[in-house]
Amino acid sequence: MSCKDIIKRLKSLANPKNVKGMARFGISSKNTLGVSIPVLRSIAREIGKDHKLALQLWDSGIHEARLLACFIDDSSKVTEKQMDKWVKDIDSWDICDQLCSNLFGKTKFVHKKIFQWIKREEEFVRRTGFVLIVALSIHDKKFDSFDEFFPLIKKYAIDERNFVKKANNWTLRQIGKKNVKWNKKAIKLAKEIQKMDSKSAKWIASNALRELTGEAVQKRLNA
Repeated sequence: MSCKDIIKRLKSLANPKNVKGMARFGISSKNTLGVSIPVLRSIAREIGKDHKLALQLWDSGIHEARLLACFIDDSSKVTEKQMDKWVKDIDSWDICDQLCSNLFGKTKFVHKKIFQWIKREEEFVRRTGFVLIVALSIHDKKFDSFDEFFPLIKKYAIDERNFVKKANNWTLRQIGKKNVKWNKKAIKLAKEIQKMDSKSAKWIASNALRELTGEAVQKRLNA
C-alpha cells in the first residue's frame, strides 16, 4: 500500500462533523479529516510496521496520516534526527500523546529527549518531554529512577500554558500511581509545588494530591 493510496483512503473517510467535535476538545483542525482513532488503528494493522512509509505519511502534513505514522513506525529504526524533526511539527495534544505512547517512548533515546525537550520553550515540545515520562513509566517496567525528573517537574510547574500544565500534572499523577514508594514521593513533591507562588503550580499540585491521596488510588496501591 503506497502513501498516495493511504492518503486517498483517509480522505474518502473524511468527516467534517468529527473535525468540529475534535476542535471542541482542543485538537487542531488544521489539515484534519476527522477519521477516528479506532479506524486509524484498523488501517495500521492492515499495513503493519513500515518505517519508510511512516516517514512519508508524516511528511504529508495531514493530521490523521501523522497519527497513522505513529502507529506503523518501527521504534528500533527511529533516529534522533527524526525525533527532533517530528517534535517541531507537533501542533496538537493528541499527536503529541500518541507519538509518545506508540513510538518515541519505546526508543533508546527517550531519557535524553526528556531532558532536552522539557527545557525547550515551544509549548508542544515541552509537553512532549513530559508525556515521554508518562510513556516511560508505562513501557519500561524496570525503570525506577523517576526522582531524576522531579527537579524538571517542579521547575516548570510555573508554566501557565494549558498543554504544558496538564502534561506536568499528568506526569506527577502517573508517577504517583506506580506503587506505594512512588506514591509517597510524588505526594511529597506535590506538597512542595503547592507552596510555590504560581497559579499553575498550585493547580498542578492540588489536582495531583486529590487523586494520589484519594481512596481509589490508596486502596489499589495498598491491596
